[in-house]
Amino acid sequence: MKTFEELGVSEEIRRAIEELGFEHPMPVQEEVIPYLLGNGNDVIALAQTGTGKTAAFGIPLLERTDPTNRNTQAVVISPTRELCLQIADDLKSFAKYIKGINIVAVYGGTSIIDQIHALKHGAQIIVATPGRLIDLMHRGAAKVQNVRNVVLDEADEMLNMGFSDSINEIFDNVPADRNTLLFSATMSKDIERIALNYLHDHKEIVVGSRNEGAENVNHIYYMVNAKDKYLALKRIVDFYPRIYGIIFCRTKAETQEVADKLIRDGYNAEPLHGDLSQQQRDITMQKFRQHITQLLVATDVAARGLDVDDLTHVINYGMPGDTESYTHRSGRTGRAGKKGTSISIIHTK
Repeated sequence: MKTFEELGVSEEIRRAIEELGFEHPMPVQEEVIPYLLGNGNDVIALAQTGTGKTAAFGIPLLERTDPTNRNTQAVVISPTRELCLQIADDLKSFAKYIKGINIVAVYGGTSIIDQIHALKHGAQIIVATPGRLIDLMHRGAAKVQNVRNVVLDEADEMLNMGFSDSINEIFDNVPADRNTLLFSATMSKDIERIALNYLHDHKEIVVGSRNEGAENVNHIYYMVNAKDKYLALKRIVDFYPRIYGIIFCRTKAETQEVADKLIRDGYNAEPLHGDLSQQQRDITMQKFRQHITQLLVATDVAARGLDVDDLTHVINYGMPGDTESYTHRSGRTGRAGKKGTSISIIHTK
């Protein structure tokens, strides 16, 4: 097993990550870091959330950034505001001992004026959602002509969410001789198309199996009559008094309904879906992260980019439409070497 020092990570960053409890590099870091420290090394890494990928791209980004130069040198693009904030926070903690580095997160749904102001001070690294970055580029606030590194995180999600035009526009505005790193859970046709258009002679790194590390996840399903689904859910929750989990529903209405019933029945639950205001969603997420809330009842979209390490259970109350979503949902638990359980409540229809 290699150390971070052997991977070529500088002393300042090693100090910060050791304080965060990183002892040894995770497989994705061991693969990606040394490669990304070089120039002209494009990568597609097939890796799920929870594999340590933020450090895998974040550490080399920081190593390759010159803190004395105020120009924007790296751009990280991710699908949701939550993920942007998470990545920016992680990068800031890795960069704790690097003087003069400024990392700014920009995303929609919040004041663009504040973000323009933050960028004016010179941000060497911008972490952004695609739409907001384009908006800031059009206004001349985000200047990407000196960018050396572009990271697309959860690229498959961004394409599913309809951001491909924005991604194309961003690539058209950054220098051709940049490094590009694309993280995706799956290798779809669309991802291959981006690779052909925008990556130079890239290396493909697969972390875990190509179908992700669900080895630590125990999968269980219960067949019930449609009318008994809620009873089954209550029974599961009662059976695991120390449960800390996400209950996935298919629609916003179902999410609200299930959360209301659970709360009414005395369970520590809260809903998370797109009809809630951004502020409500932030408060709910924060309470869930801090274990104040035990059960989060959520739609797939609302739970994107929700990175919580020690979930014990993922419960599929409304089954997802495809295996990929199921894999993505169940991949929320059993992370970082811990065991988790994915339970599906399937009605006989």
